[in-house]
Amino acid sequence: MTDAAASGREDLSVSLGVEEELFLVDPESRDLLVDPDPAIFEACEKTRGPHRVVHELLRSQIETNTRVCGSVAELRQALRETRRTVIEAAERHGAAAMAASTHPFASWRAQAITPKERYARFTATFQDNVRRFLIGGMHIHAGFGDADDRVRIMTAIRRYLPLLHALSTSSPFSAGRETGFKSWRLTLVGGLPRTGIPGPLRSRADYDRLVDEYRRMRFIDDGSELWWDIRPSSTYPTVEMRICDVCTRLEDAVCIAALYASLIRLLLRRDREGALPPEPPTEIIAENRWVAQRYGVLAFFGDAAREDGRVDIDDFAADLVEELASDARALGCEAETRRALAIVREGTGADRQVDLFRLRRLEGDTEEEALRHIVDQTLAETREGIGDASG
Repeated sequence: MTDAAASGREDLSVSLGVEEELFLVDPESRDLLVDPDPAIFEACEKTRGPHRVVHELLRSQIETNTRVCGSVAELRQALRETRRTVIEAAERHGAAAMAASTHPFASWRAQAITPKERYARFTATFQDNVRRFLIGGMHIHAGFGDADDRVRIMTAIRRYLPLLHALSTSSPFSAGRETGFKSWRLTLVGGLPRTGIPGPLRSRADYDRLVDEYRRMRFIDDGSELWWDIRPSSTYPTVEMRICDVCTRLEDAVCIAALYASLIRLLLRRDREGALPPEPPTEIIAENRWVAQRYGVLAFFGDAAREDGRVDIDDFAADLVEELASDARALGCEAETRRALAIVREGTGADRQVDLFRLRRLEGDTEEEALRHIVDQTLAETREGIGDASG
């Protein structure tokens, strides 16, 4: 991705790219494939086009990286292509690809770590925190402005992360249990250091000083080991939002990317006017993050601007979509941002998983049978909107 600084301070363009970590499932047992056929990865390599498909921490996972996209419409097509690449390769070699941030009943003890020096080092350091890491995430990269712009906007966007996370939730089950959370993934992520909401940073120099201190103390080798919910990328001139679960439905992922891009454009404009709002305490943002993790689209967030200190997520999302309307229009994604209102009303992948589980139990399924139905539903949702091989 190229640094937008060269095109001037008035440039408000935003480029986008998305990483999705998908699971490889046995179509018969619906369990994870601990040792999937290597031909899946070979087939992806042949058909990936301008995108990337790579191994993840666990051998039962596969990660897609879209090409750099200049618009939300381009990003939608790129996600169609990356999902289709993996789905078709998996199906040709005895597997199915599932977009969710946890598998409902797979055992972490049965999984195998991908043989790679970096993963072996992480396992040696973090022990069961890594071994239990049976999760996948969606990371959205946004390229804009210069290095200082990106750090300031990263700080300003922190207050919106709980909403964006709530819209993505897809991990209510783990190891055969309903966890009571819409995103159990964040609980597992929290077992590692250097995760969660970062503190406020005002410039790239602030960020670089912090990274240098971590390195001086030999906690990290580089910035890629800061696993915050949002961070400056150590590889590209982007800000990488990492808080979100993998969306089971492609259109929900597109919605979140559209909100993210529109927020960046809005905050860039305000920054250049010297009108960024004052930062709420990091502790309050972190509390809202937990509320989003626990309740998803049924959340009530803390909001110091409200008389009673609370706001329904429905009102918060509606106000934000209205506030973003002109920036979303400028980026050509107004309809995509408005989808957030439908997600709040209708629920996320997590809500659909829980609803189906309870329905199947009421209709007489055992827990095991109900969990298998969740896998089937999630596999079907993963395929929605990908089109055929011709696009």
